Amino acid sequence: MVLLLEAREDLPMSAIEPDTKDWTWVLQHPCPECGYVAEDPDRTALGDLVRGNAALWPVLLAAPDAAARPGPDVWSVLEYACHVRDVQRVFSERLALMLDQDDPLFANWDQDETAVAERYDLQAPAVVADELVAAAETVAAQYDAVPADAWTRSGRRSNGAVFTVETLGRYHLHDLVHHAHDVRDAAARATREAYDAHAAAYGAATAHLDDAVAHLRERFVAAVGTGARVLAIGSGPGRDAAALEAVGLSVRRTDVSTGFVELLRAEGHEADVLDPLTDGLDDPLRPGTPYDGVWASASLLHVARGDLPLVLRRLAEATRDGGVLHLAVKEGTGEGWSTHGSVTAPRRFTYWSENGLMAVVEAAGWHVEQRGYGTGSRGERWLDLLARRR
Repeated sequence: MVLLLEAREDLPMSAIEPDTKDWTWVLQHPCPECGYVAEDPDRTALGDLVRGNAALWPVLLAAPDAAARPGPDVWSVLEYACHVRDVQRVFSERLALMLDQDDPLFANWDQDETAVAERYDLQAPAVVADELVAAAETVAAQYDAVPADAWTRSGRRSNGAVFTVETLGRYHLHDLVHHAHDVRDAAARATREAYDAHAAAYGAATAHLDDAVAHLRERFVAAVGTGARVLAIGSGPGRDAAALEAVGLSVRRTDVSTGFVELLRAEGHEADVLDPLTDGLDDPLRPGTPYDGVWASASLLHVARGDLPLVLRRLAEATRDGGVLHLAVKEGTGEGWSTHGSVTAPRRFTYWSENGLMAVVEAAGWHVEQRGYGTGSRGERWLDLLARRR
């Protein structure tokens, strides 16, 4: 069923330049835009990764501006969601064919023609959200049920591209990950607004510095040295910054959340609203002088996978040679949304494997000296790195 917003049916749909690229190369090479690496996911995890991606869209479609395009030639969140819903359906059909027939030929699908014919721009966001989640669950269950001896079964597109069940799943997953990357600004805004609305409650819930975090603080202080000037990325309510200052460090408190920055200022601290992806990082107290270290504990896990390399490079450029980085993120695969704890609004998390995170950190101009794992209060796995600026 396609439910249109009747008041706008008579308006023409603005043209989007058709995507005519052949994306099959992502099966052999990492995607430089979204950071997807086809060989990383375990094929048995494809179903859960499809479900995890689907969780993004109802959150973004609930925004009042979900149907607004950021530019005349860029799809809105609504249009991307319609496309992702239809991608789920197309790949479900293709997967079923491959499991039922020997080397089937897939029917052609023109995604750009479908967007215009189905008036993606006029569909009802709430309906699309439900349809997308249902379509994702259908194909996820199909991946869950693939027999062990069926992953090598083949199917073909009319342009000659040949897929196995496994490579079809990995190719499908890239499509989903890439479109999540396309709407990453909306996801970042939703996460930021979640913290803004719950800043005080989050501060009260996380006021205690547990032994695991205290150990990481001590490791960082020993590496950076007493008296060092530190840039804190994602200071939140300021618990870690206060602990670092208590042992002799000078800390610049920053956060993307205005709610946290206002909370810090109300308590008498200097603090800045700062996005390490886009804002200048120069130290206002020491213009032109690089930082001795960067403390990024449980903050950069909200950065989209494809954006973290740039963030880490910018942090390296703002840090002196030999300066120290502490980085802690959640360990895992893909992305997810959470409403746990004191923040009941959805927040986006990007999960990292040890090898994947280390590769990105090293490529950004840091050398990893130490790494470790921890377990959170809900049983989640944490990955931490201590690195030096090369």
